Amino acid sequence: MMRPLSGIGAIICALVLTITMNGSAEAAVDPGNMPTSIVLPDGFQPEGIAIGPGPYAFIGSMADGSIYRTDLRTGRGAIFSRGSGTPALGIKIDSHGRMFVAGGTGGDVRVLDSHTGRVLASYRLTTGEAFVNDIVLTKDAAWVTDSTNPVLYKLPLNSGRLPAAAQRIPLTGDLVYGEGFNANGITPTPDGQGFIVVQSNTGGLFRVDPSGRTRRVNLHGESLKEGDGLLLRGRTLYAVQNRLNAVAVLELNATGTDGRVVRRVTDPRFDVPATIAAYGSRLYLPNARFDTPPTPTTPYTAVAIPRP
Repeated sequence: MMRPLSGIGAIICALVLTITMNGSAEAAVDPGNMPTSIVLPDGFQPEGIAIGPGPYAFIGSMADGSIYRTDLRTGRGAIFSRGSGTPALGIKIDSHGRMFVAGGTGGDVRVLDSHTGRVLASYRLTTGEAFVNDIVLTKDAAWVTDSTNPVLYKLPLNSGRLPAAAQRIPLTGDLVYGEGFNANGITPTPDGQGFIVVQSNTGGLFRVDPSGRTRRVNLHGESLKEGDGLLLRGRTLYAVQNRLNAVAVLELNATGTDGRVVRRVTDPRFDVPATIAAYGSRLYLPNARFDTPPTPTTPYTAVAIPRP
């Protein structure tokens, strides 16, 4: 049996454990010395991004569902997981090192081992037309949006175990689906009691209860048209507006029912960015280039900007 650590040894051990559990260990790397543009494989068609553990980004391909892993310190990377044939859109990694990947038009979610790329599970969410788009993780479930069907898909993670099947939660209330892309990016409310979802075709922002009941967020006359990926830090919400080549910065109330756009950030390197992830003092955005006809030789990048 190991003897308990005491004094400085215990403090160091606790610090190392904290960094490991936080995954990214962002304080260990100075983002100021890291590249601000990452070259992705030609023809890759990037969409989703997740960062961590450590200074590593995982970027999904709309083309074939492959996942590209890049070292943010150098910008170098390689294909981490070959695609299954369905797209790789929203990506999230949980505390167990499991990577949840939304399958877009494939109507599925697959779960990978973020260390090996091995497929741990695959879930068929619907057999009809679908656009399974983005994912948010809570302590007991993975929640997934569908831009075609007015539902959330829930994967219960009771005691951390992957479920046998997903649950279908119909959306009710203020969020009404129309033509085009509807519910897209999803993130928790600041109080952790619900979700914030953006509707791309209308520019509306909605608070969603776990029951599926939706309520329009008061944006005080603003719109998030072309809204895509969402990222919450405290009460600050970063919302990518893809074809507007902008990131809207909003301040929310605790329940996520009221929000004000305080600024919009643009960058000349933006080329229809799809979604967003944070590392240290930076935000990273893959350029999806939705308005550029994709070919096997079309170049793609992900770019980093200072976090506003």
